[in-house]
Amino acid sequence: MKNKQDCKEECDRSVSQLLPLALWEDSPSFHFMVRKGAPFQKPTAPGVFPGHWGGPRPRPTMPSLLLLAAALLSSWAQLPAEASSWWSLALNPVQRPEMFIIGAQPVCSQLPGLSPGQRKLCQLYQEHMAYIGEGAKTGIKECQYQFRQRRWNCSTVDNASVFGRVMQIGSRETAFTYAVSAAGVVNAISRACREGELSTCGCSRTARPKDLPRDWLWGGCGDNVEYGYRFAKEFVDAREREKNFAKGSEEQGRVLMNLQNNEAGRRAVYKMADVACKCHGVSGSCSLKTCWLQLAEFRKVGDQLKEKYDSAAAMRITRKGKLELVNSRFNQPTPEDLVYVDPSPDYCLRNETTGSLGTQGRLCNKTSEGMDGCELMCCGRGYDQFKSVQTERCHCKFHWCCYVKCKKCTEVVDQYVCK
Repeated sequence: MKNKQDCKEECDRSVSQLLPLALWEDSPSFHFMVRKGAPFQKPTAPGVFPGHWGGPRPRPTMPSLLLLAAALLSSWAQLPAEASSWWSLALNPVQRPEMFIIGAQPVCSQLPGLSPGQRKLCQLYQEHMAYIGEGAKTGIKECQYQFRQRRWNCSTVDNASVFGRVMQIGSRETAFTYAVSAAGVVNAISRACREGELSTCGCSRTARPKDLPRDWLWGGCGDNVEYGYRFAKEFVDAREREKNFAKGSEEQGRVLMNLQNNEAGRRAVYKMADVACKCHGVSGSCSLKTCWLQLAEFRKVGDQLKEKYDSAAAMRITRKGKLELVNSRFNQPTPEDLVYVDPSPDYCLRNETTGSLGTQGRLCNKTSEGMDGCELMCCGRGYDQFKSVQTERCHCKFHWCCYVKCKKCTEVVDQYVCK
């Protein structure tokens, strides 16, 4: 029989093997370093959850048991039914690096929604956390834009789970959410590297494209999408890789689905990064150009992921622990495609079980025959009409020099809301 101290030491060694202590940018792939005494190898075993061990405990008295029960009941009343997620970094302010105390673990222990692996990475790369939060916020905003005219409009419901119970269903909508949030992290970290905000990376080191004209210079400071991709993969996927479910189980199928969609989001940012150039020369003659690697506008990334959402593949888990197509007549999805394992819930009515908020009270377009039209948006329940006054700038004129002066115009417009 092992005593508690032996178990604790063994668990510590497992955690050391699971997580990297250094991510070196000067290599095509990450080098993994572990604590002294642990094998030097890339970790392969997920599912390590460090526990807590202590010395001999005194026998609890009745008053202490009553206080403990009261505390537990209070905490349970405040806990949401949904598990918290790292997405909550978008809704909860993250301290800037200059506010951190070097080596201070409480900063990471206080951030909500992090898995054990993500918390370890936080302790090693505290300055990255603010930009992970920015990336998550960018992903959420893009999700809300892309689905603004759909029955499910990517609404955030609380600061812990962010999207609520609806993310517990492995639907198309969940697939898109995982992809666009992973893409947001790649985008934010890559840009932070270029702007010199992170000590572990700098400008892009991408090789000069072969098709770039010889007389054009390859330089400048490009977005470091290579580092952004690799760090986002380590951080975002850490939660999924720590889970250890039975092979062929529905839970394992959901983990594989999440990993696939995370990768699709990261690749969208990576593949869409392109060469940008600036002209030099007398009087703008453009006799010389300097070029560098630049991220695509995130709206274009969102548009592409929305197309992948529309063509997402329905999958199921096999006994061998692999995802396979539900309908074998379709093409096998590539790493850039989205996949889902559950049908989408009914988003027409509010449902506490599925997390659907329903469409009651949503604005709709009376003249549209699309998803934003009142017939489809309101699910046949009908709609109410009301008038609203809108104010906007109008009759703008340019005055020398140099300002624009506008008038304010108001108009009464008809609006329609689902019953």
